[in-house]
Amino acid sequence: MAFDTSVSGILAASADLGIIGNNIANASTTGFKTARGEFTDIYAASLLGAGASVGQGVQLSSVTTDFTQGNVTFTTNSLDLALNGPGFFRLSDGGEAVYTRAGAFQLDKTGTITNNGGAALQGYPLDAEGNVSGELGDLAISTALIDPEATATVDVTANLDSRAVQPAAIWGDFDDNNERVPFDAFANPPTGPDSDMFNSSTSMTVYDGLGNPHVLSIYFVKTDGENTWNAYSLIDGVETGDPKVLQFEKDGVLKGDPLTPNLFKIEIEDWAPIGLDGSPLGVNAQSFTVDLSTFTQFGKDFSVSYVNQDGYTSGQLRGVDIDPTGVLFARYTNGQSRQLGQIALASFTNQQGLTPSGDTTFVETFSSGQPSITTPGLGGTGLITSGGLEGSNVELTSELVRMIVAQRNFQANAQMIQTEDAVTQTVINLR
Repeated sequence: MAFDTSVSGILAASADLGIIGNNIANASTTGFKTARGEFTDIYAASLLGAGASVGQGVQLSSVTTDFTQGNVTFTTNSLDLALNGPGFFRLSDGGEAVYTRAGAFQLDKTGTITNNGGAALQGYPLDAEGNVSGELGDLAISTALIDPEATATVDVTANLDSRAVQPAAIWGDFDDNNERVPFDAFANPPTGPDSDMFNSSTSMTVYDGLGNPHVLSIYFVKTDGENTWNAYSLIDGVETGDPKVLQFEKDGVLKGDPLTPNLFKIEIEDWAPIGLDGSPLGVNAQSFTVDLSTFTQFGKDFSVSYVNQDGYTSGQLRGVDIDPTGVLFARYTNGQSRQLGQIALASFTNQQGLTPSGDTTFVETFSSGQPSITTPGLGGTGLITSGGLEGSNVELTSELVRMIVAQRNFQANAQMIQTEDAVTQTVINLR
């Protein structure tokens, strides 16, 4: 019997050394979780349940995984994701759901976010309306150009100098009927309005329906009326219509009820975009407004404090940002950003019941229970650090000590076999 008992000890020590060796081999593996062998003793039992008083050795009962947090190492790749707290990334490996703490992700040729083994990261993509859907799916990042957006509104905040006087020259020309002729840079090339025709000006970029940029210029002319200005708007040097009249109170604020529709707005209607040579661009005519309702007239030099317009040209993917709650934002070369979806995390009632399946992944079992799928920060799951990787939680010093102990156990059991062999030989040699 001592032979069988010692053999079981050698097998147990060998299994322990195998587990320890695997831990040490993966000391630098991203997201790896250290394992520990758990052993139980063996006692023979009869059919009536009575057990022998002498044990029959040892056996490997289970291999448990230590899911404690590993250290986070920061990287320069925004698709490197580290989990701070409980939970697992859910992956689809050929349709099979697997789970991992290793967050080294990349884009495949279709733009899908995958790990090094090709398994797709799961989350909540956008639906047809552009909202985060409630159904799990593969997360992908499109590298296609985003559509341009034509300018619809422009907001400008500025101060007009109350000390200004009426310009020496009259804006524009007059025809034979004494009617003002709108300024046209292509009919009056190439410098634009003369400096003695206006007091101050500002300009900004606006966009047509195809994303072509155009220069919107606004010229402010003090009139002979008290605290009254004319605002002339030109796009690419061509006047868009009659000037907007701005009247100010004696305290420097605009005169009139600000709730009156378009009272302080330049209305540009049916603007037909043209090219640099003055020829039509073949773009639909568009209308938009320039809001001047926050203008003031104080005794201070002309200054523009705020300009904003809502149009933009087409843009190409420039980078991806992922916030702690797993929301994916794509940044484009036109300055726009768009939400692409949200990463899903899984948690288990008994994570010790998960079975390792290679590539630093786990699969659910009957013992683990079914996963609870949620978003980062909810349901007891942790938050995500973009541009970081969770390292292995293997503690090398502890593993080396465990290796020495397992080695001693192996040697002791081998010595036990030698001793039993010597005893048996002595009995055989009895005469």
